[in-house]
Amino acid sequence: MQTLIIGGGLSGLALAEALEACGEDYMLVEARDRVGGRIFTEFHQSGYFDLGPAWFWPGQPRMAELVARLGLEKFDQHSTGALTFEDAHGQVQHGRGFASMEGSSRLVGGLQALTKALADRLPTSRLRLNAQVTSLSQTEKAITVTLSDGAKVTASQVVLAMPPRIAAKLSFSPSLPANAVQAMRDVRTWMAGQAKALAVYDRPFWREAGLSGDATSRFGPMVEIHDASPASGGPYGLFGFIGLPPHGRVDEQALRHDLIAQIVRLFGPDGAQPTKLYLKDWAFDPNTSTQADLEPLYSHPDYGMPESLEGLWDNKLLFAGTEVASEFGGYLEGALGAAANVLTTLRNQRLARDHAR
Repeated sequence: MQTLIIGGGLSGLALAEALEACGEDYMLVEARDRVGGRIFTEFHQSGYFDLGPAWFWPGQPRMAELVARLGLEKFDQHSTGALTFEDAHGQVQHGRGFASMEGSSRLVGGLQALTKALADRLPTSRLRLNAQVTSLSQTEKAITVTLSDGAKVTASQVVLAMPPRIAAKLSFSPSLPANAVQAMRDVRTWMAGQAKALAVYDRPFWREAGLSGDATSRFGPMVEIHDASPASGGPYGLFGFIGLPPHGRVDEQALRHDLIAQIVRLFGPDGAQPTKLYLKDWAFDPNTSTQADLEPLYSHPDYGMPESLEGLWDNKLLFAGTEVASEFGGYLEGALGAAANVLTTLRNQRLARDHAR
């Protein structure tokens, strides 16, 4: 009987690709109409711009191996030029501070190239999009998963490859132990309270002025800005993390006005008319964020697998996703590590079953 993976982000896709390579029986279901989860790339003309995670780093071996194996191309984050700082009164200085993302890597084609390459390795019969799971029910012989359209999927074990807070919203029968449910609710979802803005331009006017595109601000609305341009050629981009809390981002028209005004203050009048201004507010994405996630993270949580989430339903209910990674929690590397841990568990279970026969 098959393994059912719920969640088509990086962790779920990596696990599915590994099971496919091993010839295992599995199914991957994803609530969205696309794979990738929090990995999301916007495309404009020949440009690619990540509105979810954008970087990975040296010293992350799983990402390095996967990028190489899939034949993808990485490039260094642009950091050449003077830095920009905006104080609490909106006064701007250039040449202050350091390039915080210098040395980080991006992918040609955006990080969506990574998730697309993984999905392309899966037979279409193994991947189902627009498949919102509502409940899971365990019997003596199987786990039955019900989708929002009433369809049911039967599996021998289920992998929840999603933020634990999103998983906690599902209905479980029999009910999970109270300490397990509380542990799921206590795990803060990485990036869920964040919003990103991306302004696209035909020319990199900030580079022409000797600026790197890196900026920090105590005035806002963006608190941190970086050059988001492709590896070569245009169009070019500046993206920033919006520092306002979610309730301060509801008036999108006013926010867009303030974003453009800030870019002009930081980088000059050429920033007044971007060809595109994208906004992605993860706090209002129901497949990423819950009410508890509406305040952005200002420090990195101490992630890992809570003890109360281990061994559930006779070890047939497993968790993957970057928030439960033993290392690099919150990063792409963590998502791959969590998938690798589940793969080891599934292999050990199969060996135990074979030995018992």
